[in-house]
Amino acid sequence: MGITLGATAVGLAAALLYIIGPATAAIVPNASTDAETPKAMLAILFMIRPRWLVGEPQDNQAEVIPSWEPAASSLCAGLRGKDAARPSMGVVRMILATTVRRPAVLWAAFLLVHAWLGFVGLTDPTLPWGDVTRQYSSWVQNALAGDVVGVSEPWVYPLVALAPMLAAMVLGPELYGVGWLLVVVVTNAVVLAYLLARTGPGSRFGALRITAAWWWIGFMLLLGPVALGRIDVTTVAIAIIALLVAQHRPVVAGGLLAIATWIKVWPAVLVAAIVVASRRRATTAISYVASALAIGLVVLALGSGANSLGFISQQSSRGLQIEAPISTVWMWIAYVDPTSASVKYIQSINTFQVVGSGVDEASALMTPLLVVSSAVLLTLGVVVVRSGARPTHLLAPLSLAIVVGLLVFNKVGSPQFVLWIAAPIVLGITTQGRRFLAPAMLALGIAAVTQVFYPFGYDALLVLQPVMLVMLTLRNLALIALFVLAVRMVWLLKRPTAPSSVRPDPLERQIT
Repeated sequence: MGITLGATAVGLAAALLYIIGPATAAIVPNASTDAETPKAMLAILFMIRPRWLVGEPQDNQAEVIPSWEPAASSLCAGLRGKDAARPSMGVVRMILATTVRRPAVLWAAFLLVHAWLGFVGLTDPTLPWGDVTRQYSSWVQNALAGDVVGVSEPWVYPLVALAPMLAAMVLGPELYGVGWLLVVVVTNAVVLAYLLARTGPGSRFGALRITAAWWWIGFMLLLGPVALGRIDVTTVAIAIIALLVAQHRPVVAGGLLAIATWIKVWPAVLVAAIVVASRRRATTAISYVASALAIGLVVLALGSGANSLGFISQQSSRGLQIEAPISTVWMWIAYVDPTSASVKYIQSINTFQVVGSGVDEASALMTPLLVVSSAVLLTLGVVVVRSGARPTHLLAPLSLAIVVGLLVFNKVGSPQFVLWIAAPIVLGITTQGRRFLAPAMLALGIAAVTQVFYPFGYDALLVLQPVMLVMLTLRNLALIALFVLAVRMVWLLKRPTAPSSVRPDPLERQIT
């Protein structure tokens, strides 16, 4: 059942690309031949011309296709080969091309993907949404009875994470999973509405925003039910909007990221990236600190005391979770020699960890490495900014590098952490188009492979089945590759030009 559902999800994504592929040839010149179809499919996803996929661009600016609705006669005239003899194919492709950019089609795809992932999450025997229907529901029912996690006792999350969990109780405890799906749909709908808000005629970045929306929907589909079935989905939605408004509305960005940080800590690194990459860094920092402190005072007023920071100790005491990149070494050791390493279930935190020689030392090392990697990347960002790089070009790759670094050097490595990648990539597609082709495609692959071993292949992974071990290894290697790619993108922005000679960046007032 699980493998069938996973294959169906991948099939749906492939079908989407199949539809987009023919549409590409209708709106992108020289993309109608069979040999060029793959290039054309990628081109439509990023609103770029296929020649950029095989050669160097003329400049450093992302080029947006000037029109989504060229005349049918021009389309037919631009077709080559067999399509030249069949002008009706050009019309069909034009229809498909104009269809995929319609807001109604995007909304339909959005709802279908959410309905599918919710159905799988709530009905599959592997219990992809077990955290929601069992753990979240239990926390909420206890809170309603007066025993509030994060207040009466330490909790693994910051206290604001309880807010969306409480909202999911809208349909009652028996339908808590459906209530959670409604909360997630509403939350993500705000993101989609924002992306589509400025995609009308005359919008300079409208095509890229539509592309980013399609990528985001496809990314969630490929990642599977875990994309919606964890508290992380709320923080990612907030982070996407915060990054998109960071250059134009720093006060809003700082406030949003403060809320997200009080749900789960990881968005704090995005604030650091904005402070480095934005010319209005002080405003963002002040807004973030003030908002975070205000929320903290409310949390303390509820009587949480020291328990309000209990998530710090809860996370730092964890061992190496089996999905973490560093754990891959011990997973293979356990497969080769079960006496040297093994997989162990830790009931208190509901996770599977690796145990064996050297695990404790590696676990103690990972958190410092994570901090050091983030600090080094931020320092690199400062160097790049001082060289004269435009902030709108730096924020997306710098954010991506830091976020992926959190995954590469994380000792937890839960599958839902992959969802974090969506925020900087949506920003990158929206503001830079073709320059984010490689990381965006690599992220789709990471999402798809993650779904293979979680949830559908997780039981096989726990017993060290070789195929699932290979899938886990490939996913973790891909994460490392994405990290290296993002760091390289940041480094390549370094310019020899002095900052004073750099012209003002016109994108700063237009990307939102």
